[in-house]
Amino acid sequence: MSRERVLVAMSGGVDSSVAAALLVEQGYDVIGATMKLFCYGDEVPDRPCCSLDSIDDARRVCEGLGVPHYVLNMEDAFGRDVLQNFVDEYARGRTPIPCVRCNSFTKFRDLLAKADAVDAQWIATGHYAQARGGELFRGLDPAKDQSYFLWGIDRAVVSRMLLPVGALTKAETRARARALGLHVVADKAESQDICFVPGGDHTVVLAKHLASGDAALSRGPILLSDGRKVGEHEGFARFTIGQRRGLPGGYAEPMFVTAIRPAERAVVIGPRDELLGRGIIAREMNWLV
Repeated sequence: MSRERVLVAMSGGVDSSVAAALLVEQGYDVIGATMKLFCYGDEVPDRPCCSLDSIDDARRVCEGLGVPHYVLNMEDAFGRDVLQNFVDEYARGRTPIPCVRCNSFTKFRDLLAKADAVDAQWIATGHYAQARGGELFRGLDPAKDQSYFLWGIDRAVVSRMLLPVGALTKAETRARARALGLHVVADKAESQDICFVPGGDHTVVLAKHLASGDAALSRGPILLSDGRKVGEHEGFARFTIGQRRGLPGGYAEPMFVTAIRPAERAVVIGPRDELLGRGIIAREMNWLV
């Protein structure tokens, strides 16, 4: 009887490596795939994921498991669906979450298309969440739960997802990696930053993709809620709602960014209570439970 085939997205980290190993243990016909999402230039520092070294780590893990490994060039799709959206949102005065976009499109929707091309019934990743019958659930370990970052995935995709480490804690995942002989990744550091943002400074990315003199990175006023000007900034895209760092001082209480007004190039600041609102506008609702 033929085994069910699964295409596993492998970042070169411990979570996706253990996911692949567990699926091999469970009898699946596993194919490992590492997605190359952007050009790895000198400005992108070494990191636990999304580097040439990580691709090599994923290859070595697959070699040890006795399964094939492929590198998928997803630069065009990632640039269109994730990177351009990242730039556009900052230019509109909003703070994007590119990991959600990447999961919603590149890492799952586009990966599923690749799975269909190799006759794989399933796709899998190393996310700490659980998928059952087309429904998405939190990971068993509340400290590592990543279901939030998967909220945008279509239900049809969720119905073909396997998330093998979703029922493990991080410590258990590392222990399984050691027990399975995955020494290449067992103690590898976790990735914390946005993969394509060098040094955690998102304005470097914006400066490369926005026109010279774009309003998002141009000088503008810092205002109080009553309209009084209390300073200037070097671009509203450097700020996010709730931010404290980089604001004028000398106030009796801590000040926060309470609003960003792109049309005026203005950043509005105020005390904590001015962060409160009476409602919320939610877009792109997706019911997965």
